[in-house]
Amino acid sequence: MTEYTLPHEGLVSKPAHELARMIQAGEVTSRQVTQAFLDRIDETDSEIKAFLHVGAEAALAAADEVDAQVKEGREPASALAGVPLALKDLLVTTDAPTTAASKMLEGYISPYDATVVAKLRAAGIPILGKTNLDEFAMGSSTENSAYQATKNPHDLERVPGGSGGGTAAALAAGQAPLGIGTDTGGSIRQPASLTGTVGVKPTYGGVSRYGVIACASSLDQVGPCANTVLDTALLHEIIGGHDEFDATSVDSPVKALADAAREGASGNLSGVRIGRVKQFDRPGTQDGVRERIDEAFAQLERQGAEIVEVDCPSFDDVMGAYYIIQMSEVSSNLARFDGMRYGLRAGDDGKHSAEEVMAQSRGEGFGPEVKRRVIMGTYALSVGYYDAYYLQAQRVRTLIAQDFQRAFEQVDVIAGPAVPTTAFKLGEKVDDPLAMYNFDLFTLPLNLAGLPGMSVPAGNAADTGLPVGLQLIAPAFEDDRLYKVGAAFEAGR
Repeated sequence: MTEYTLPHEGLVSKPAHELARMIQAGEVTSRQVTQAFLDRIDETDSEIKAFLHVGAEAALAAADEVDAQVKEGREPASALAGVPLALKDLLVTTDAPTTAASKMLEGYISPYDATVVAKLRAAGIPILGKTNLDEFAMGSSTENSAYQATKNPHDLERVPGGSGGGTAAALAAGQAPLGIGTDTGGSIRQPASLTGTVGVKPTYGGVSRYGVIACASSLDQVGPCANTVLDTALLHEIIGGHDEFDATSVDSPVKALADAAREGASGNLSGVRIGRVKQFDRPGTQDGVRERIDEAFAQLERQGAEIVEVDCPSFDDVMGAYYIIQMSEVSSNLARFDGMRYGLRAGDDGKHSAEEVMAQSRGEGFGPEVKRRVIMGTYALSVGYYDAYYLQAQRVRTLIAQDFQRAFEQVDVIAGPAVPTTAFKLGEKVDDPLAMYNFDLFTLPLNLAGLPGMSVPAGNAADTGLPVGLQLIAPAFEDDRLYKVGAAFEAGR
């Protein structure tokens, strides 16, 4: 195993909420904090390859604005003002390229900021740069990027998960104290599990998707990432809330998530019922993962929680239903990238027809995994197959939501593994799409149902020495339950 030394001292090892306190108290400046993380990126990213773009000048300018506010004695713009952040390169920005890790969008600069980006700027959070991902958020290892494969800081020969492996790796390597990801089928929670960080997929509609390059619109959700549950809650409060520019955004106030995390930090879970889904106890789950999850349930019980077994039979059909829906929506969303309306234009030499230019542009602009999903999604939506595949998958989606509904009549939160194994080796699954898809079995159900979920570190597996994540799932718009139980579990470890 090739190990990477993680930070243990200095600013880059402190949690975001502590850095924010130090900045507001005048013990350190935001510029000093931001520069420390920029230095860390400069020192380590040639190996980790977490970032596609680093915006040092813009980040330091934002930090200076916070420092001026502190010097003048003004109220901080947010609870995390001055603390820098790593942004998944799927959210558009006016001051940095947004590529979605695809040659199709190489060098693209947006004329506007995504709503979440605008909220981060208003909150006084310097953006360190844009992080790597699987192309157009399609993948589970961040190996499908058109530019580079990100490595897991715990073992440079292994993947950090996907599609948001860049953000998770940056957090794990001490390159950033905060991160933003997107989660379509586990792209926040799965990398968090493999890197020993915290990642949250909010309730669908709870965080604006405006300015996020769409993968699958009924499944995509932006969410916060950090190294502690409290930091993740504080960031969630900043980015959450209704947005009139997003038709899927729900007009509902953001709950007091940080207060829920602080309450949970007492470690007391008396009266909380936690479900253990029978279908998550699957053959093929790594022994080291199973051991850590068993220990997690034992710990939760010692902290006062009641563990209840719940049965969700439709979860057995989740993979087929999810990928039919996801690929169908991918086919629709990516149709615009044809070299004529958006994206790379190839073969436009005056000798080729519009159809030939579009075919060449898509052939050169998209990578193998994107092409695979576009082709399969188009097939599922085609005449003669729509009813057999797409409509049937939507029926299964309804059954999965109903299973969750029945489960939450018995329990407050559901817990289980985030992924079936610890991080696999680079190249191990990249040529086996089915194996890669199967890796997401535990994270897919709640995306289909629109529910919130969290991965919180549960220790390292004894058989590999690599991180394991405990996944927590709550009912829709009860995201605060995740933070209470997650913080309690974190405090009890």
